[in-house]
Amino acid sequence: MGVVSRSVGNAFRNKVRSGAVVVILAVAIGLALAMLVANQAVGAKVDSLKASVGNNLTVNPAGSRGGLGGGNPLTTADATKAATVAHLVSVNGTLSVRLSNAAATSGSTGTGTGSSSGDRGGPGGGFGSSGTTSLKSAVDPGVLGQRNNSNGSSSDATGGTTGSTTTRPAFTIPIQATGVSTSTTATGTAINVTGGAQLTDFAASSTQALVGSTLATKNSLKVGSTFTIQDRTMKVTGIFDAGDAFDNNGIYLPLAATQTLTSQAGQLSSLNVVVDTIENVSATQASLTTALGADKVDVTAGSTNLESAITSLGSVQSISLIAFIASLVTAGLIVLLIMIMVVRERRREIGVLKAIGASNRTIGVQFVLEAMVLVVLGTVVGGVVAAFSSNPIVSALVAGNTASTSSAAGPVRGAGGGFGGGGGGGGFTRTRGAFAGADQLIGTISTSIGWQTLVLGVVGILVIAAIGALIPALLTAKVRPIEVLRGE
Repeated sequence: MGVVSRSVGNAFRNKVRSGAVVVILAVAIGLALAMLVANQAVGAKVDSLKASVGNNLTVNPAGSRGGLGGGNPLTTADATKAATVAHLVSVNGTLSVRLSNAAATSGSTGTGTGSSSGDRGGPGGGFGSSGTTSLKSAVDPGVLGQRNNSNGSSSDATGGTTGSTTTRPAFTIPIQATGVSTSTTATGTAINVTGGAQLTDFAASSTQALVGSTLATKNSLKVGSTFTIQDRTMKVTGIFDAGDAFDNNGIYLPLAATQTLTSQAGQLSSLNVVVDTIENVSATQASLTTALGADKVDVTAGSTNLESAITSLGSVQSISLIAFIASLVTAGLIVLLIMIMVVRERRREIGVLKAIGASNRTIGVQFVLEAMVLVVLGTVVGGVVAAFSSNPIVSALVAGNTASTSSAAGPVRGAGGGFGGGGGGGGFTRTRGAFAGADQLIGTISTSIGWQTLVLGVVGILVIAAIGALIPALLTAKVRPIEVLRGE
């Protein structure tokens, strides 16, 4: 106990020097802990990216993503052929269609040329629609929606109109319907059902449907409520939340039922393919293109931007690991230099201790404990420094190592090439995550200092500090007392 109390007292023998040492150690230790936290946070982000979009491929009809034209529908035969490609975990087909409100469509009695539900600019949201539903859209088209879907008439300077005199009812946004063969979306992620249950009946005669939250609110629907699509009564099995009002203005239906209701038997808008590992994504993408025909399909992946994101994060991990080790070594060198100075100042004290029978181990432990007192104080202050600096450090490292790429996120046209899938059935198939730029994929990385991280960092720091204190103490302790005292 005397060694411990003497070590603690000696640590504060020179308060100014001890305070300066604690501050310097706090900076080094704080940086070490911040880098360790950054390394772990970035590693977790890499794992998250690989698990979310890293091994997904999307197969669309060739040219269908280019706007208003191109592409023939995919078929179930294409899905079967795709499933034979090596390294695939699953192949899921989807059919995206647009459904116009039945009441608005049947109520179109405008003068001039009539319109069908599949006509561009058709009343009641018949813009490329593949069928009708009793549901009303929860999203207002706004000025742009009405302008883009008007009949083309305009006013002249005298207040008259030029061009067509056809008048049509106000445009209403059609409802997006996506037929799925599993409980996942077109991006391969599970549908977030917030009420009720997932789809379980995927037969052509199924009457199950998942309804978006905003669409359900607009139409006063709840789990168990019914509505119609074409002439079939559908039952709400669950309410889902896709993140925003536009995505929630839609429904999910069983794939076979969607094909039957819209008279598109065997047709698909896209295929979502899951590859076994991210390392096989590029090779599998090429194999799918070859198997299905480069002139027939576009096989896209988030791997280009994802690889850029992972490479950038890998650089951050390497930098943070090197900085962590360098900070530990720096802390050790600080302790070593300080203890060399302290030991040299107290050579006479060491000689006296040796003369009265103190062992080398006792002398070494005394100086190690003295150094540990300073290191522990530096660690406490350094932990506070790390807590406040880890997030800014991670953000700076990521920003400096991530090449910003313009996001290609947005709607991916389905089969048929038209806006919304009239005839071919291709509607908007959202694959935002897979096509986001590298910086958007990374997003914000939040750090937190858990007890495991703190223990790991402190243990490493204490070991380095112990070595730094023990070396000069043992070297001096090995000197014979008479030599030390003679030198004094």
